[in-house]
Amino acid sequence: MYRQTLDPKYTTTIRADVADMSLRLDKLYHQMHNKAELDGYVEDRLASYKKGKDERSVRRFEATQKHPEYFYIALDLLHHMARLDDYGLKHQHDAYFRKLLRGYDFKALFSNKTMTEAWAAQLANQAYWLKQIGEGDYTDLFVETLKKTYPDRKDYLLSQQQFGNKLYGMTHVIIADSGYYQHNVKESDHPWIYTYFRDNIDDILAYAKEDIIAEIGLSFKLAGLYDEPALKKIEKRIYSSVDQDKEMVPSDTGSFSFSWGEHRNVLAIMLLNWQKPNGGPDIQQNPTMFEDLPQSLTAK
Repeated sequence: MYRQTLDPKYTTTIRADVADMSLRLDKLYHQMHNKAELDGYVEDRLASYKKGKDERSVRRFEATQKHPEYFYIALDLLHHMARLDDYGLKHQHDAYFRKLLRGYDFKALFSNKTMTEAWAAQLANQAYWLKQIGEGDYTDLFVETLKKTYPDRKDYLLSQQQFGNKLYGMTHVIIADSGYYQHNVKESDHPWIYTYFRDNIDDILAYAKEDIIAEIGLSFKLAGLYDEPALKKIEKRIYSSVDQDKEMVPSDTGSFSFSWGEHRNVLAIMLLNWQKPNGGPDIQQNPTMFEDLPQSLTAK
């Protein structure tokens, strides 16, 4: 929301996020030097998916049990490093962490259809994060794998969950390319995605969840396609989904839980009250936001 509003009221939240990233990397550094703790962490993550009976949990368990290092290298380490990089910061063990990244086979990861079926949006993020922090450009490789995993001619074979996973992978390519709402994107860089959204908008509205639909709408806005007929349909759908009494978009089960629905509702706010992308915040542009940094962090 800061990147939409530039409102300084988000300073406390930003500082809390910086502190959280610092603590998570401190803990991960410790775990990397304590095999028993790291193994226990991986086992706990796998167990949480093994207990789930929904399709997403089953797919994530079956895919990631064969690649358990994905949890702490890609989902955790890379994520936290990229977040700090956004703020113009780095951890005191940055060199060690980069060595870990370089020892991980990202080429195999971004070529893996089974992992793509389980983690499409996350893989899109990770491909762009690696590019952002200067540790390799796998964006084209991931896009090709996404296309091969979900050929449009076989959409009719997809479960509702897998249709959503495909769409999430596509929207996160756009959102990640924008630096997560920091700058506009070019439609010409992703013509296949925008063509797909246009050609399949009715199926998307019929079968996708509100958060995915909102992200597709934001993808059009990030490309400056404000007069797009598909976008008009999306805005109408999301507006009609807002409960006027609670001023929230409920889940597909009718829940108004704020903690579970924050992402969905922030997307709805951004879609229906779109401003423009803005860079930052970072320590160079907004130094007062980053006073009293955690000891393990410095400006990059």
